Amino acid sequence: MIQLGSPPPPAPVAKPRRRGGPRGPVFLGANIVVLGWLAVSVALLIGHNAISHPIWLPVHALLLGAATNAIVIWSGHFTTTLCRVPDPPHWHLVVKLTLLNVGVVAALSGVAWNAEVLTGIGGAVVAVVGLAHGAELIAMKKRALSARFDYLVGFYLAAVVALLAGSATGAAMAFGIARWYARLWTTHVHVMLYGWIGLTVVGTLFTLWPTTIREKITPRSFAMARRALPTLTVGLAVATVGLLAGSWWLAAAGLAGYAVGVVLAIAGLWPGRSFTGPAAWMLVGAAGWLGVAVVIEVVALIAARSVDVLPAFVEHTLLPLLAVGFVAQILLGALSQLLPILVANGPPVRKAVIAYLDQGWQARVGAINVAVPLVAGPWQGPLPVIGWVLAAVAVGSFLLLALRLALPVALRGPIDIEAIKPHSGAVTGAVGLAAAVGVASALALGMGAPAPSAAAGIAGEARTVDVTLNNMRFSPDVLDVPAGTRLVLRVTNVDGLPHDLHVDTGEHTPRLSRGQTAVLDLGVVRQDRDVWCDVPGHRAAGMTMTIRAVGGVPRHEHSGGGPGGGSPAPATLNLAADPSPGWTPYDAVLAPATPGLHRVELRAVDRELEVAPGLREIRWTFGGVEPAPILHGRVGDIFEITLINDATMGHGIDFHAGALAPDQPMRTLEPGERLVYRFTARRAGAWLYHCSTPPMTLHIANGMYGAVIIDPPGLPAVDREYALVGAQLYAGAPDADAKTTAIRAGQPDGWMFNGTAAQYMHAPLPAHTGERVRVWVVNAGPGDSIAFHVVGTQFDTVYKEGAWLLHEPGGSGGSQALDLAPAQGGFVELTFPEAGHYPFMDHDMRHAENGAHGIFDVSG
Repeated sequence: MIQLGSPPPPAPVAKPRRRGGPRGPVFLGANIVVLGWLAVSVALLIGHNAISHPIWLPVHALLLGAATNAIVIWSGHFTTTLCRVPDPPHWHLVVKLTLLNVGVVAALSGVAWNAEVLTGIGGAVVAVVGLAHGAELIAMKKRALSARFDYLVGFYLAAVVALLAGSATGAAMAFGIARWYARLWTTHVHVMLYGWIGLTVVGTLFTLWPTTIREKITPRSFAMARRALPTLTVGLAVATVGLLAGSWWLAAAGLAGYAVGVVLAIAGLWPGRSFTGPAAWMLVGAAGWLGVAVVIEVVALIAARSVDVLPAFVEHTLLPLLAVGFVAQILLGALSQLLPILVANGPPVRKAVIAYLDQGWQARVGAINVAVPLVAGPWQGPLPVIGWVLAAVAVGSFLLLALRLALPVALRGPIDIEAIKPHSGAVTGAVGLAAAVGVASALALGMGAPAPSAAAGIAGEARTVDVTLNNMRFSPDVLDVPAGTRLVLRVTNVDGLPHDLHVDTGEHTPRLSRGQTAVLDLGVVRQDRDVWCDVPGHRAAGMTMTIRAVGGVPRHEHSGGGPGGGSPAPATLNLAADPSPGWTPYDAVLAPATPGLHRVELRAVDRELEVAPGLREIRWTFGGVEPAPILHGRVGDIFEITLINDATMGHGIDFHAGALAPDQPMRTLEPGERLVYRFTARRAGAWLYHCSTPPMTLHIANGMYGAVIIDPPGLPAVDREYALVGAQLYAGAPDADAKTTAIRAGQPDGWMFNGTAAQYMHAPLPAHTGERVRVWVVNAGPGDSIAFHVVGTQFDTVYKEGAWLLHEPGGSGGSQALDLAPAQGGFVELTFPEAGHYPFMDHDMRHAENGAHGIFDVSG
C-alpha cells in the first residue's frame, strides 16, 4: 500500500539484454576459435621441423580446425538470416563447436602419434557433429519463410554429405583397410577439399560476394547458383567413384564436370563493375585458385592415364595449392568482410574497424598469392620454404590485427575508436610487412641467379669457358688451353644434386644447387690442373675434369692411393678383440608381421657405431642403426615412411618392396628436408631398401640400408625367426676418397651380418633342439654375393626372390647354401638335431674369415 506523501518507489532496474545473432558474445567467441586455429596453423608451420612432423600437420590444423569451425558457424548464420528462420538457441552452437574441436584435436593427435583408435574416435566425433549440423539445417529449411535461398541450404547439405564420406574414408584408413589405402587417401582429400569446403564456399559466395562489392543479388545469380549446385555435386560424385574404382577416365570426367560447375559459379558472380578492398580481392583469388587446381588435376590425369599419379600429385601440388591459395585466402577474405560485423556497434565504429583491418592489405594479398606457386610447384631447395614463409606472414599479420580487435570486445565490451585508429606504429608494422614480403619475393625470384664468387670484378682479357655439372659429370671433362692463358670458368649446375668445382691449386666454387651458377677466375694457367667435385664420393665416382695447358708444364703424376693411383690394400680386422664396453648386438629376432598400415619415421643421421669388435666409426644411417630398422608385413600392406634428413649432406631412399615412379619419392633431400614415401607391398619377398643418392655405393657402404620382409601368403608360423642383412665393410672416414676408391676396386676391409663383423660370435643366436627356425637373409652389398650356410645341419626349405626352391619339410631333399647376389633376399628353414654350437657364415670363405660369421647356440 502506498501512503500519501511518501516518496515514489524506485523504478525496476532493467537488466541489459545480451546481444544475439552475429553480434552476440557466443558468436564472437566462436569466431575467436577460428582465429585461434589460424594461429595454431601458423605456429605449427613455423615449428614443424622442431616438432618432427611434416607439413600436413599445420595444413590439417587449417583445413579441419579453422575451416571446419568457420563452416559450422557461418553456414548456420547465413541460413537463419537469408531463409528468415528464428535463431536456434545459443547452446546448440556451443555444444556443436565443443564436440567438433574435441574431435579435431583427437584426430590430429591420433595421426601424429600413430594412434589409429584415437584418430578413428576423433573422425567419428567430427562426423557426428556434421550429421547433427545437417539435421539442424534441414529443420531450418522446413521452417523457412522465404524459398529464394533454398539453393544455399542445398549447397550446405551436399557439403555435409561430403564430410560424412570424408570421415568414412578417414576411418577406413585409420583402422587399416590397407589394400585400398592409396585410393581411400586420395578420395578422402578430394571429398574434404572439393566437397566439404569447396561446396560450402561456392554456395556462400553467391551471398557473400554481392555483399562484399555492395551489389544486389540478381536473378541471374540465383539461376547460376541452381545450375552450379547439381553440376558440382554430380561431378564430385563421379570423380569419387572413379578414384575408388581406380578409373582415371571416370575420375577425370568427374573433375572436369566439377570444373564446369566452378566456371558457372564464377560466371554468375562476376561483377558488372570494378571492385576493391582485401575481402573482394581475396575472394576472387581463392575462387581462381580453386579453378586452377581442378584444371591442373584433370590435365595430370589425362596425361598420365592412371590414378596412380594422384597420391604424389595431391601431396606435393594439390594440397599445398588449395590449402594456401583457396582455403587460407577464403578465410582471410571472409573474415575481413565479416569481422567488422562481429565487433562493431554502429556505422562510425564499423568504419574505424574496417580502416584498422585494411592496414597493409595489398601486401597480404600479394604475399599469399605469390606463395601459391612456390609451395605447389615442382621446386626443390629453399623455394617452397620461402612460399610457406610468405603464407605464414600473410595469415599471421591478419591475425595480429583481428585478435587485437576481437579479444578486447569479448573480454571488456565495446571498442574504443581512438584505440584502433591507425597510428605510426601500425603504419610501421604495415610497412614492415610489405618489406618482409618484398625481401622474401626477391629471394624467391633470385634463387636461380649466379652464386657469389671470388671472381666478381674480373679485370683484363680472359678466356671464359662454360662448364656444366650434370649426371655426376663435368662437361667438358677435358679442357685444352694454350699455356699462359688467363682462364675463367662459368660453372652451372643443372643436376638435381648439389655439386661444386675444386681445383688442385685451391680455388673452388660454392656448393651449387640446381640452376645456380658461379664464376671462378683461375688466373694464368701455365701447367696442367686437376679439377673435381668435392661432395663426398663424387670425385671417386668419376666427377673429375682435367685442364691441359698446351705447351706448358705437364700434370704431376700421382702415385699411391686415391684417384689416379693404386688401390689401397684391405685392412685386417682384429675379430678376436672384445667389443667395446657397453656394446649391444643388433637384435636379429624378426618381430611378427602386423598386417595393415605401417607408419614409420626414419631420420637420416650420422652416428658412431661399432662396425667390428672394438672398432667404432661414424656411419651414415637411417634411424641411427645399421642396418636400418627391418620392416615386416604381408602382401597388400601399406607402408608410409616419413624420411627426415637430419644429416649434414643430401640423402634419399629407395624401397625395392614398392613399385612406383622414382622421380619424387626417391629424390635427394637436402639437410632439414623431409618426404612421405608411401607404397603398397604387392609381392612377397625379402626386399632391400637403401639410400638413393649417388654415388649409391658409398651411401650403402656407409650404412644406409635395411630390409623389408613381406611374408608369402599362407606362410606357417615357426618357433624362431631371425633376419640377417649381409654387407661389405669398408672402414674409415665416410667421405674419404680412399673409401670410394676401395669400393670401386671391390676391396672391402671385411664382411658382416647386421652391421658389425663377427658380432654373433660374441652374442650367439639362441635356439633349442627340435625347434623349427626360419632365417631371412638379405644381401645389401654393395658388391659381393653371399652364400649363406649353417655348419652341422641342412635346410629343408629354401625361398629365394619370391620363389620356393625347396619346400618339403621332412622330405628327402635338402639344401646346403642360399646364394644371393647384391640386393637379393630369401629365407631358409632348418632344425637342429642336437645341442651344441652351430656356426653360420657366408661360405665364400674370404668373407667368413673376415667377419661374415656367427654362432647358433643350441640347447636341449
